Amino acid sequence: MIDQRVLQKAVADGVIDDKQAERISTIAAEIEANGADRGDATEASAQTQAEASLPRDPENLRFVRGFADIFVTIGIALVIGPAIYFGDLHFEDTAMVAGVIGLGAWLLAEYFTRIRLMALPSIALLLVFAAAGAVFFLDLAIDLEGPLLDGLALFDGPPLPAGSPLRELAMRAALAAVLTAGTVAVYYWRFRVPIAVAAGTAALVALVLAGVTIAVPELTEAHLRWLLLACGLGVFVLAMRFDMSDPQRLTRRTDIAFWLHVLAAPLIVHPVLSGVSDAGPAGLTFNAALGVLALFAVIGLVSVMIDRRSFLVAGLSYAGFAFRSLLGDAGILDSAVPATLLILGALILALSAGWAVLRRVLMSLVPQQLAERLPPTRTLRAGAEQAGAGS
Repeated sequence: MIDQRVLQKAVADGVIDDKQAERISTIAAEIEANGADRGDATEASAQTQAEASLPRDPENLRFVRGFADIFVTIGIALVIGPAIYFGDLHFEDTAMVAGVIGLGAWLLAEYFTRIRLMALPSIALLLVFAAAGAVFFLDLAIDLEGPLLDGLALFDGPPLPAGSPLRELAMRAALAAVLTAGTVAVYYWRFRVPIAVAAGTAALVALVLAGVTIAVPELTEAHLRWLLLACGLGVFVLAMRFDMSDPQRLTRRTDIAFWLHVLAAPLIVHPVLSGVSDAGPAGLTFNAALGVLALFAVIGLVSVMIDRRSFLVAGLSYAGFAFRSLLGDAGILDSAVPATLLILGALILALSAGWAVLRRVLMSLVPQQLAERLPPTRTLRAGAEQAGAGS
């Protein structure tokens, strides 16, 4: 069976396209399944045939390639954590500490990301670098003098009282967001870590919110929920552009799309579901709980259609609050928490078991042009039959 990483590399380098890679993978699986000598097949070869014939998971993300990834990530945590502690202990300048931490993360990435090509350590180092960059630039922006900061304002909103703390804070945050996005972009150019795109996008979301606050601070104060929703929808559209450019999910674009979906999900789910009840999730009424579950069902259908589970994960907490409220109204308050966990667990297992079937139904209802740009439907039963034939 051809290693999927070889095909992904070939597609990324432009040697073959997505359809050719998918066809090669299918041919390799057919040859290996049909060419084995059934009489002399060993247990190892039978297991290999079974794994090859099973359908490939379209969300086969490259988090860990071996225990070495986990081992190195633990080492990174054990180095970065104490470094931050001792830095704060001996240096009063927060920017200096953040700058040293960010530089250390970059130097570690030069080896573990560029040379060793380790997945999980690369994700951890990017998160450390982005967080350190945000702290570094925000601390510098806070230290800027008022007149200099006014000269850096990109948005000139309606006049506010002199020295308005909200506007000054937004201007400092906007400056820090621009610089953070720029450094993360350089990091991505150097190391090509997919999560860096999501980190840079998060900085741009902060820039948008800060810009709106500078221009119309009343809008941010009164409608922050809807601003977050608009940003989330924008990130979701960007994620779908990456997803739809690689429907077979063979290239780096699918990993970029995954992290963008992880960013978009809470930005969309939290404003929508929390807006059902003004009292928040903990104060859901009976009708509000039903509304949350209805919205959760819609989010679940979207997740199934695009074959991404991040929206379901983001909405599980709200569904849990809704189930707990309904159980409390039914007089099962004493056992509401374990009963809620049981319902959520059963729901997840049911979705996992029926994901392929439900997705085939949904894909049959969408326009053909859209269906062709989404990941193809896959049949678990066919994979199981092929696995049985090779044993």
